[in-house]
Amino acid sequence: MITAVVDTPPTHVAGGFPDISQKLEQELIQVFKLLADETRLRILLYLMKEGELHVSALCDRLDQSQPAVSHHLALLRVAELLNCRRDGKHNFYSVRKDHFQGIVRELFERISSATDGNEVRFGDLVVSQDGQP
Repeated sequence: MITAVVDTPPTHVAGGFPDISQKLEQELIQVFKLLADETRLRILLYLMKEGELHVSALCDRLDQSQPAVSHHLALLRVAELLNCRRDGKHNFYSVRKDHFQGIVRELFERISSATDGNEVRFGDLVVSQDGQP
């Protein structure tokens, strides 16, 4: 079970949406900026599907040069979204699920604490804790 660290208690504002901590806000901004890039999103999707890949394998799948892929991997590593393991001449990367899930979980805990029931609504989109629409 992943536990999100909450550095300030949520406060409620008009409309039922709670304030979020500055730390959580910065983490969300960083993660969503990184995932807005097609290559970085594809890297995460490949790693989630395969479990672990080395840079050369990612270069082949993305049809990009090693320096370009390494740059994207470095950004994802700095954001603590990836683990890196060296084996011989290869660096192997995998998704650090605990960090990403912790950020998203904390966001939804803050939102759900400001709403009634076990669902959060974003217009027509409804996200429920039990997975049912």
